[in-house]
Amino acid sequence: MAGSIPFTSDAKRRRNNPVTQFTDGLAKMPPQATDLEDAVLGAIMIQDEAINAVVDILHAPSFYKEANQRIYTAILALFNKNQKIDVLTVVQQLSMQGDLQLAGGAYYVTQLTSRVNTAAHIEAHARIVAEKAILRDLIRIASDTQRDAYEETTDVFDLLDKTEQSIFQVSESNIRKEVSAMSGLLPIAIKELEARKDHKDGLTGIGSGFSDLDRVTSGWQRSDLLILAARPGMGKTAFVVSAARNAAVMFQKKVAIFSLEMSQIQLVNRIISAEAELDSEKIKKGNLAEHEWRQLHHKIAALESAPLFIDDTPALSMLELRAKCRRMKSRTGLDMIIIDYLQLMQGDASAKGNREQEIASISRGLKNLAKELDVPVIALSQLSRAVETRGGAKRPQLSDLRESGSIEQDADIVMFLYRPEYYGITADEEGKSVENMAELIIAKHRNGSTATVELKFHGAYTKFGDMEPDGFRAPSSTPFPDSGGIPSGFDDRGPTRTLKSKMNQNPNDFIKPDDSPVPF
Repeated sequence: MAGSIPFTSDAKRRRNNPVTQFTDGLAKMPPQATDLEDAVLGAIMIQDEAINAVVDILHAPSFYKEANQRIYTAILALFNKNQKIDVLTVVQQLSMQGDLQLAGGAYYVTQLTSRVNTAAHIEAHARIVAEKAILRDLIRIASDTQRDAYEETTDVFDLLDKTEQSIFQVSESNIRKEVSAMSGLLPIAIKELEARKDHKDGLTGIGSGFSDLDRVTSGWQRSDLLILAARPGMGKTAFVVSAARNAAVMFQKKVAIFSLEMSQIQLVNRIISAEAELDSEKIKKGNLAEHEWRQLHHKIAALESAPLFIDDTPALSMLELRAKCRRMKSRTGLDMIIIDYLQLMQGDASAKGNREQEIASISRGLKNLAKELDVPVIALSQLSRAVETRGGAKRPQLSDLRESGSIEQDADIVMFLYRPEYYGITADEEGKSVENMAELIIAKHRNGSTATVELKFHGAYTKFGDMEPDGFRAPSSTPFPDSGGIPSGFDDRGPTRTLKSKMNQNPNDFIKPDDSPVPF
């Protein structure tokens, strides 16, 4: 017919419209297994101990039918009250909750028990119900992501992080580790012990490069959260940069540093100063003599191939940190994470306005991240001003951790960095010089003993190293003379001891045979 609009089929329009293609998919019946939902609920009500087989597999939203969601909620309420679960008690619980009519009435609940004869296959049925729920969640996430992507009202990287977090939450809430029998765990433990016997240096984790420290910790251990706290000016950033450099250069471990306070270039300049052993002020100004330039280029050659990664995103949130670390773990591998520093991170939005709760959410998040990625996480933390008002040598203690006691609770190791020189102390109680000396006080050690490790601080290069063998200093009679012994709140699960630098007989203990000795 002349002048008429050419006919275009609906199918063709849908093929040419990606939005229509997707919404057509959503128009289909969502994944579901209502028959199995009914069977699971019926089996629980005819054999109430069957709930033990599915309670960690199914949640109320796992059920597609709203009536089944309400019935399962009532069953869980009875389970939590340790009451008998059968048709009569479930109907009564639904009535108490005001959900009986919304759950289909007493007749529907009764009919569920007539559809099964036994609870023999309830776990298999429950897993299928859970799988259908996961598929529905993934469809929902994909739909929300597509809508936000087309609207372009959300920052693309925020959208990416939100999507990753949503998918992780689906995985975290639905995938549970099974209880393992001792018969299965023993061979794994023995195999690990046999592997450790080949470590002649005693390292079972990532070496810090500090001999005495590694003797106490056996290296930074996987899945551990380590807190390094100090007052400003003690050099905690210099310490973790030294440890990161040692792990990356000496042991070829992939280390990610998240610097919330310093820029990437500032941090790299510190590393260059320490590696080349050139005054940090000269590095800052670029005021180097010709021979110093040659020294710099020669000594930093090892850094070029070091698997050391730096991110200087300001006000980093736990969500962003988790997403960045997951991506790095999957793309390049990741062996250790360092955060400088914890109080500059952003916590959960729900905790806004309550700084203590926000810090608590961050410390829990860091511990969960360490466990999830199976890597050590070292987080720097501030100490309260109570240290400055304390008399004596002003050594820090656990009660000085700033803003949240949950930091101490979540951490596997809590360390304090202390330099007597900072407070004008030039000699210890026995008259021994403390010039350029630092103490790393391990105040909490969940899997070992507490100790005080002496380190050498090179102020001009802003780095830490082992005490020289010929610079042995005998320890004082008490490790914490300003408080008459161990400070209150210190971990008492193992003996507290001061490691003598005389233990550092061999400065190359932790250097592989094919490496040249590094004094870092």
